[in-house]
Order: sequence, then structure tokens, then C-alpha cells
Amino acid sequence: MLRWLQPKDRIDEAEVEVGLRALLYDGVCSQIMGTFTGGAFLVAFALLLGASNTVIGLLAAVGPLTQLLQIPAIYVIDRTALRKALVVVSSFLSRGFWLVVAVIPWLVPREQTVMVLLICLLLYFGLGTISGCAFNSWMRDFVPEKIMGRYFGKRMAVATAVGAALTVLAGFGVEFGKRVMSDQFTPYSVLFVLGAIAGLTGVYFLARIPEPRMEVHTPQGLFKTLGEPFRDFDFRRLLLFLGSWNFAVNLAAPFFAVYMINRLEMSLALVLGLSVVSQACNVAFFKIWGSAADRFSNKSVLSISGSLFILSIALWPFLTMPERYFLTLPLLFVIHILAGISTAGVNLCAGNIALKAAPKGKATAFLAANALVNGVAATIAPIIAGIAADGFATKQLSLRLHWLSTETGNGFDIPAIDLRGLDFLFLIAVVFGLYAMHRLLAVREEGEVEEEVVIAHVAAEARKAVRHVSNVAGLRHLYSFPFADIEKSVGPGARSDQRDPGAQSAESRVDTPEAQEPRGPSP
Repeated sequence: MLRWLQPKDRIDEAEVEVGLRALLYDGVCSQIMGTFTGGAFLVAFALLLGASNTVIGLLAAVGPLTQLLQIPAIYVIDRTALRKALVVVSSFLSRGFWLVVAVIPWLVPREQTVMVLLICLLLYFGLGTISGCAFNSWMRDFVPEKIMGRYFGKRMAVATAVGAALTVLAGFGVEFGKRVMSDQFTPYSVLFVLGAIAGLTGVYFLARIPEPRMEVHTPQGLFKTLGEPFRDFDFRRLLLFLGSWNFAVNLAAPFFAVYMINRLEMSLALVLGLSVVSQACNVAFFKIWGSAADRFSNKSVLSISGSLFILSIALWPFLTMPERYFLTLPLLFVIHILAGISTAGVNLCAGNIALKAAPKGKATAFLAANALVNGVAATIAPIIAGIAADGFATKQLSLRLHWLSTETGNGFDIPAIDLRGLDFLFLIAVVFGLYAMHRLLAVREEGEVEEEVVIAHVAAEARKAVRHVSNVAGLRHLYSFPFADIEKSVGPGARSDQRDPGAQSAESRVDTPEAQEPRGPSP
């Protein structure tokens, strides 16, 4: 095997610094890939191919479904101990499939295009899941423990900021391309090609990151190892919460773009503009939620951020009465702001709470079990949601208040509730979300405090952030690449051989677009 893919017995500080820079660059490249190939672009492309609501649900389920490949991935990693080689090879193959997706409209018969798209995504996510499993273990051992949370938090913030800016450019590019090109597919195919190039460039940076030699443990059998997390009572309660939460979220989230494009008849540029608003709030609140989690607990942050996200879902049915009206656009802005603020806290702390609950030395098996449970929940939910959405398409429930003047006999109706189609699905997701928050109460974690304390802390941090960015220098600091901070962090004693087998950043686990919806840094 090539020497640069081989693990090393010792990695010096200079190599750690080079590797951290390369890891940051890969995060940016992977975010560019996720921006150009996921979200509204992928949904719009699938709709052009003739995808139904059921197919959109299947598209959302493909990624989580491949989490089942965590089982053979654990076996391969334990037997070979060649994590970097596995990541580089599987990521290269995985990201290359976007080049195939780009040519589907021209090389595949019309009646088979949706099926070929599903197969390409299955291979993309499947290889990405194998890559992500090895990546998690590799990064746990490579990134110095004392800067791990801070480093990955900034990596996520930088990548999200880059993705938000490119979303705007890509949206205008697609709209312009539709006007000047002879067909509707070409703008999306161009984006997919650019996304593939960015993703493959990220593989180059991954190859520049050194790999510490993996500690070899005595094998005790794959299924015995994987079954241990389910025998742990406290971890089992955590899995119940995370599984039910992922089920609730994936009932609704895959259909937000569909709702805006089909039901509200919004342009892709406006859909993407709202996405940028959400991502901007995401970036602004990563540090705020992270500070609250460090000071109190992940559970305390999840109780607030999770509730905010459920509220954002509950507002969707009120966007029509029964059609678009004067409050539709303001409500959409409120929804996207709430979603951006809340998902920053959920994404940061959902992984951290699982990491913290995993016993030292057994993190790989416990986190793999967590990924499996979440994957199963996130696979089943959008499939059920897609079938239900098609069933609800012809159903409507209206509640109106009637004003009548007995003196004149004149009256009029005031629409109170008007539900049809996807509105029912969003309300069902709210019910399951409330159940998930109920399950969170049973999870135990050190540092738990009352919700009012967390809210006060977050409000204070938000006010502080506003003061810091109220001038040009503050804005520049918020969006600048954190090279200087990273270099300061990697000082004497920050060596990769100072590791805790149970320590792993949540971001290094969840920022894997091949393992979830294609939107975050990777691999």
C-alpha cells in the first residue's frame, strides 16, 4: 500500500498542524459539495424527473438506510486498522457518483431516471457511511483532545458560512440558467459536476492528514460488541430519545422544500434565500449553544433547542388560509430563523450527549449503535411520510369562524384552521416531536439545570454577540477563517498521542453528508 496511506506510530506537532489545516479545507470542500448536490437542488431535480411525494420520501430515506453498513464497517476497521486508506478510497468512489447523477437526464431512458437516481444515491451514501465510520475513529485519535470541541465547532461554523454564501450564488445561477438554456436539467447537472469536483478535492486534503496507529483490542465478536450498548440501561434510554427524535424530524423535514415549491409556488431563488437566512442563524448560534452546553449540559440545551424546532414545524400549516396570504412570507422568515437557531443546538448536542454517555474505550461500538438506531428511524419516517403525503393530497379539514349581524343579516367567514395535504404530515411530526421531548426527560446527564437558567444564559450570550458584531471588525471576526486560533490551539503538549478512547467531537460524527442529508462537511 502507498506509504502516505499507512498509519504512523508517532505524529509530531508540525504534522498535527498540517493535518488540522487539511481537515478544515476538507470541511469546506465537503460543504460545497453538499450545498451544490443537496437540499432544494436535489428535490427540484427529482421533481423535474417526475418524482412523486413517495419518491421524495425514499430519497430522504436512502442516506439513513445505509447506516446499516456500520455493522460490516466496524468489522473491517477492527480487522485491518487502516482507517485512512478506507476513508480515502470509499470517499473518492462515493463522491464520484455525482458525476453519474449529472448525466442521468441525457443517458437514461425517461421512465428509468428516478430509479437510477435512487441507485446512485444509495451507492453514494453507502460508501459514505463506510467512510464516515472509519473517519470518526480516525479523528478521535488524531485531533488533540484539549482542542477537539473548539476546533470542530469552528470547522462547522466556517463550512456553514461558506455554504450559505454559495447557496445564494447557486440559486441565482440556476434561475439564470433556466432562462438562457434550452432545457431545465442543465443548470442542476452543472451544479452536480461542480459539487463532485469540490468533493474529490476534499479527498486530496483528507489524504494529507496523518493517521495515528490504531490501538488493537482483543476481538470479542461483532454482534456481542454491537449488542453491548443495548444492554446498558442509561444508554438505551438515550437511544430511545434520539431514535424518536430522528423519526419526528424526518417525517417533516424532507418535505419543506416540496411544500414551498409545489404548494406555495415559490421560486427556487426565494427558497434558497430562506435557506441562507436559516444557515446564517445556524452560524451565529453554534458558539452560543456550545457555550451553554459546556457550562450546563447537552440535555439542558436539547430541551430548549428541540422545543424551538418543534415550534418551527408547528407553524408550517399556518402558511396558507387556504392559499398564500399576507402573513405567508413573514411567517416563513420566522420559521427559518427558529429552525436555524434550534438546529445549531440540536446538531451540536445530540451527538455530544451520545458521546458523553459512551463508556471510555468503547465509543466506537456505542456510537455505531447510536447511528444504527437513528438510521433506522430516519429511514422509516420519510418512507411513511411520503406514502402518507400522497394519501393526504386529496384531504382537507377547515375550521372557520362565522360573524353574523342579526340586525342587518350580513355576515362573513374568518378562516381559523385550513389543513390539506402536507399540513397533516407536519402536525403528525409535531406530535412525535413532543413524545421525543418527553423521552428526553428520562435521560440522565451531569450538569442538568432548569430551562429558565439556560434561556437566560443563551439570551445573555446572544446580546453579547450582537454587541461584538455591531462594527466592521466584529463582523470580520465572525466570518473569518480561524487559522490563527487553530495555530494557537496546537501548541506544546497538544500531541495526537494524548488521546481518550471515549472522546470524540459530535461534529466529527454528524458532519458527514454521505451519512445523512447531503448538506454538511464530511467525509
